[in-house]
Amino acid sequence: MTELSNEYIEEVVKACRPFASKGSVIGHIPGLDQSHLTDLGVTIVTLDGKTYSAGEAEHNFSIQSISKVIILLIALEDFGKDIVFQKVGMEPTDDFFNSISNLESYEGHRPYNPFINSGAIATASLIKGGSVKEKFNRILDFLRTITENDKIYMNEETYDAEIKNGARNKALAYFMESTGVLSAQESDDALDLYHRVNSIEINALALAKIGCFLSNHGRIIGKKKQLIHAEHVRTVKAIMLTSGMYNESGTFAVEVGFPLKSGVSGSIVGSVPGKMGIGIIGPAINKKGNSLAGGEVLRLLSKDLKLNIFHDENS
Repeated sequence: MTELSNEYIEEVVKACRPFASKGSVIGHIPGLDQSHLTDLGVTIVTLDGKTYSAGEAEHNFSIQSISKVIILLIALEDFGKDIVFQKVGMEPTDDFFNSISNLESYEGHRPYNPFINSGAIATASLIKGGSVKEKFNRILDFLRTITENDKIYMNEETYDAEIKNGARNKALAYFMESTGVLSAQESDDALDLYHRVNSIEINALALAKIGCFLSNHGRIIGKKKQLIHAEHVRTVKAIMLTSGMYNESGTFAVEVGFPLKSGVSGSIVGSVPGKMGIGIIGPAINKKGNSLAGGEVLRLLSKDLKLNIFHDENS
C-alpha cells in the first residue's frame, strides 16, 4: 500500500490536474472564472492529527452545496431523524440537483433527499432559531468550531450573486410551499438561510476537518466532547455515500467507496470512517456539477491507500 506523505499528494495533484481542461468553471460565483480552470488543491487530515497538503489547497472558495452536510447535521441534532425525514426523503435520484420534476412525483411532494437543492431548502426550514440571522449564526459558529477556524465568514458578494441567480431555488421553495411541505414563512426564511450558508468562504483544510469530524463520529480529533450524536453522523455519512455526488453518486460509491459531498465551486469533502478527512478544490466541473480533477484525485487516493470501505483486506 502507498505511504501517505506530502510528496505523494503532490504526485496525485500533478497526475490529476490535466483532467481539469475537460471541464468548465461555473460562471456566477465571484472569484471563480476560467483563469482558475486548472486549479487543484488537496488536503488530508488523519484521525491522529497529521495533515498532508498540495496544490492550491490554501485558496478560499464558497462552500456551496457542501453546506448541505452542515445543515443536515444541525437539523438532525435539533429535531431527530423521524421529524427530519417527514420533511424530506433519503432516497437517491438520477435527476439533476436543481430539478423540480421530482417534487411533482415523489410521495407527499417531498424532496428525494437532503442533498439536492429542494431537499436542502426543506431541511434548512428545520434549523432552530428566532430569526434567519440567529439560525445562520448557529451554523457559522458550528462550522468554525469543527474546523477550528474562527476566521470563516460569509462572503457578501457571493450572497448577492446567489440571490441574483436564485430563481430556480426560489421556484423550488415556492413549489414546496404550494404543496404544503413548507409554510409561506418557512419558504422565504429557509431560502434566505440556504443562500447565506452557501456563501460561506472555506478552504481545503477546513473541508478536510469537516471530513475528519464525520470520520471521528461527531467529535473533533483530540477532543472527547460529542458535538453531534453518533447516530446522526452515521445517517449523514450514509446519505453522502448514496446521494452526495449529485447524479454521479452511484459511480463514486463504486469507484471510490466512501462518503463524499461535492459543490459546484469544485469543492469535495470526503470522510473515510475511522481514518481521515479529505478536502479538495478543483473548480473545473463536469455537466453534473462535480470537479473533474477532484474526482480523479479521489479515485487515485482510494486505490493507492485502499480507502474503499468495502475493500477486502485479504485481496
